[in-house]
Amino acid sequence: MLSRVANSIYWMNRYMERVENYARFVGVNFNLALDLPPDVDEQWEPLLVATADHYLFYKYYDKPTKEDVIHFMTFDKRNPNSIISCLYEARENARTIREAISKEMWESINTFYLSIRATSPDNFRNMDHMQSYFSDIRKSCQLFHGVVDTSITRNEAWHFGRLGRHIERGDKCSRFLDVKYFTLQQDSGTSGSTLDLMLWTAVLKSVSAYNMYRQTHRALTSMNIVAFLILDKLFPRSIAYCVRQAELSLYAIGGSIPERGHNNPAERALSKIRSELEFTDVEEIFKTGLHDYLDTFQTKNNVVDNAIFDMYFGLETGQSQSQSMGQTSGQFRTQWMN
Repeated sequence: MLSRVANSIYWMNRYMERVENYARFVGVNFNLALDLPPDVDEQWEPLLVATADHYLFYKYYDKPTKEDVIHFMTFDKRNPNSIISCLYEARENARTIREAISKEMWESINTFYLSIRATSPDNFRNMDHMQSYFSDIRKSCQLFHGVVDTSITRNEAWHFGRLGRHIERGDKCSRFLDVKYFTLQQDSGTSGSTLDLMLWTAVLKSVSAYNMYRQTHRALTSMNIVAFLILDKLFPRSIAYCVRQAELSLYAIGGSIPERGHNNPAERALSKIRSELEFTDVEEIFKTGLHDYLDTFQTKNNVVDNAIFDMYFGLETGQSQSQSMGQTSGQFRTQWMN
């Protein structure tokens, strides 16, 4: 497979996963707003800090109001991580490799982009409308991933797509947990309180983990929730699951056998993360500090992304506009998402 095509498939899936997760980030505060006591104000700045978009946000906005944060994360084309920006990049990558993807994939992503582009930010007048809108975005992303899984041969293209999707999902799962850290973090009295429990519940609901968590654990405790979202090997949005799926695809692309060890720096970096997760328990995570642990994971995840680029996409020959776009986006993401 040409590195140009592989790069576009990888980034197309990363961008689509990012679109879904940015819609989910907004869902954190929507879920929380339903349960917050009247004397506690909604907080929108933690979403910007957790995604590391706050530096860019303050270049264009004065205060992190609900309206401005939602606009910045959804419709602002000056934000390379906004939903409209990522969806545009995903569509552009898909457009340049239409011969390598299925007709249904292109129709799904193109229809999705046109519907978002036609939406005016002025249409949002109440919370119910906004919640429905972001729910529709998540469903459109899930439809796209469903089309991918049912219309693509399990070849290199599919593995590059799954690799990109799970690298991105693992990173965003860690940032969902970090939203809890940045929300009311200065009020140490919230730890273990009803408000603290509401924050954890909002995080679970925002990653569609609430029902699966309750099937596994009876009590809503911070330790159990962190263990579920980081270490659970069966839940498809946990960090451990995402790392394992990405590892399987990376080894399949290289024709390697995981049990026999790594054959390149990308495989080594990803397998090292997977191994560390397997031999980590939740007590160690809290001993290290949840925020510090997640920050370290995000750094290591970026190292894997850079190693994948060097191994498969960073070729001096065969570069195209689409591949250059993916590279630039990756570098910009690393700058802002670290």
